[in-house]
Amino acid sequence: MLASLVSLLPACLSFGLFVVVVWRGGVGRRDSRAMAATFALGAVTGALAHVGIVRAEAVTGLSVRVADAGETGALVFFFLVAEPIGEAAKVIAVWPALLSRRLMSVGDGILMASSSALGFAAVEMSCVVHDHPATMWLVRGILAVPGHLFFACAWGAALGLARATHRRVPIFPLAFVASVVAHGLYGHIVYGRGPGSLLALAPLIAAMVPPTLWFARSLDGRVPATPDSRSGFVARWSRLSEAFPPPSFATVRRALAQEDEPLNVLWVFFGTLVVLGAIFVGVGMGVCGARWLQLNLAAVDDRTVTTAAPLLFLALGPFASLPVSGWLVARARGRHSLLEPVLSVSLALGLSVVGLGLVAPVAVVIALALSPLALVAAWAGARLGRAT
Repeated sequence: MLASLVSLLPACLSFGLFVVVVWRGGVGRRDSRAMAATFALGAVTGALAHVGIVRAEAVTGLSVRVADAGETGALVFFFLVAEPIGEAAKVIAVWPALLSRRLMSVGDGILMASSSALGFAAVEMSCVVHDHPATMWLVRGILAVPGHLFFACAWGAALGLARATHRRVPIFPLAFVASVVAHGLYGHIVYGRGPGSLLALAPLIAAMVPPTLWFARSLDGRVPATPDSRSGFVARWSRLSEAFPPPSFATVRRALAQEDEPLNVLWVFFGTLVVLGAIFVGVGMGVCGARWLQLNLAAVDDRTVTTAAPLLFLALGPFASLPVSGWLVARARGRHSLLEPVLSVSLALGLSVVGLGLVAPVAVVIALALSPLALVAAWAGARLGRAT
């Protein structure tokens, strides 16, 4: 009885977040009913998706768990079976709202996608916790709910944008595939690996904060409000979201066009070498620091938090080197553009992840989790070093 009640905690969290989304969106009675229907439909598709994934595990003999299916088997099953089924189920729950023309803007897409994702998470994660009655799986189920919400909002915003602008560019398919990949990484960390890998969620959650503010800012345009009509938490949230206004597509195109500063591939190659050199130096500093602190790096394992912590310490060295390398590349280039330093860092990080995959698969998870913050750190260093 107690275990059944505990398994409902992810559902309670999902429903609470749904109430917050409805309140934050400032929707009317008709829209709130549509969101409630989408939430309920998301719960139905979540149950069906859970049954389908369990059946797929029985047929293929694979699992989302590395401990059950091995490294390769877990990744293949999660990214090619479990995650596409889950995201497709959420899209199916949104489809009636799309057909009824209740989804006509970016804000509408975010609201409907979040309703579907929270309904999906309420059932699917409660089923997972019920199937695995352990405290750690309860923690996994609770941590998985924000991931369902965030990545569904990503393709929901793209769906609303595509509906509002009637663009021929396949915005939604690209956003959907990107969400499947990114959510696959998040989910693989949450319940695919050992408890020690949960430490890697901290940088991922931190990287999700600015887009979340963008999503919240996109909802402000749905309901006109004056500063006097907003008080307390709503007013503070609005002021915070106004600090991160969503950029227009015209602004992004102008930033990438660079007619006066064309992209120089040679400088991208040179910058990649500089960043890789800085990463190697950072790794060396991390190893020396671990040796000085008497940390056993050979015992790193994600099955416990204590044995995975030294790997995060080792990652601090390469992470600290990225702002310096971004500054060096931008300073040496002597141009106003930041595209070449950012491309250099991205390419160097990709090569580093590939190299880690050959020698230490557990390090790949932490490296991918740190990559969003690593790009921000390198961008900040390049911004300081660029020519003004």
